[in-house]
Amino acid sequence: MDDKSKILIVDDERLNLNILSDLLRPDYKVVLAKNGAQAMDRINHEPPPDLILLDVLMPDIDGYEVMRRIKESEQTKNIPVIFITALNSKQDEARGLERGAVDYIRKPFHPPIVKARIKNHLTIARQRKLLEGLANLDGLTEMPNRRSFEMALEKEWRRCQRAGEVLSLVMLDVDCFKQYNDNYGHTSGDDVLRKVARVLLKEAKRPADIAARYGGEEFVIMLPETNAAGGRYISERIRSMIEALDIPHEHSSVNRVLTTSLGGVTLLPSSASDPQDLTVAADSMLYEAKHRGRNQVCWTDLTL
Repeated sequence: MDDKSKILIVDDERLNLNILSDLLRPDYKVVLAKNGAQAMDRINHEPPPDLILLDVLMPDIDGYEVMRRIKESEQTKNIPVIFITALNSKQDEARGLERGAVDYIRKPFHPPIVKARIKNHLTIARQRKLLEGLANLDGLTEMPNRRSFEMALEKEWRRCQRAGEVLSLVMLDVDCFKQYNDNYGHTSGDDVLRKVARVLLKEAKRPADIAARYGGEEFVIMLPETNAAGGRYISERIRSMIEALDIPHEHSSVNRVLTTSLGGVTLLPSSASDPQDLTVAADSMLYEAKHRGRNQVCWTDLTL
């Protein structure tokens, strides 16, 4: 598997492209663009580049405009950009850095310096991604946390609204979890939460699905393009799988083994509603499942 970082070099001078390409190809996957339009096409291609070397003076779309488009896109705004340009005044450098460049290299450049700066900025970018990943994970279960879920829900809500697709959401609560912690200890309680998380992660298996720890013993599962029947089926499957783990819970008022309650909702996102409506409705169904005796699924279909 090729794990080399991907670098996009954008310059309208063929000689500059060749020099930089020859310099970097031994260590990186290099992609070339000879103008701003071609650069945007390369940037929006999957997977996007890990770093961009960008000339400023180009015909039609110059480097500043390319930078503006990079920064206004949620998908590309965090890609580090280094300006490599013949513009050599302090004002030009300040302008480039103010536009969002992480560095500014003047032509003619010194190859060892270019390589060193690229290496440093790629290291910083990798560290930032690692920290961002950790910030979006729950430390105990190593599954997405509430913050990560809410960002994903906001994005999927907008996509389903544009596409006219339904969106389902499930909220899950471990039954009588306080009693479990009080009688078996918090270490055992933590182990239970990890086991529940593994079941949810296994069932939320499509690329757009997301299972997350919502808080305490509460979890959430987002199921895009899943109707009420499908959402209820998955929820019942999860409920039965957790019960089948056969984790003793002698102090539960529900069962002699650990169980869960689930509430779900299906709706068609529209401009008249927002993602919070989905979570409120699912939470209401979860409350209903608890009210009816726990260890069950309650669902409402708001598309009817």
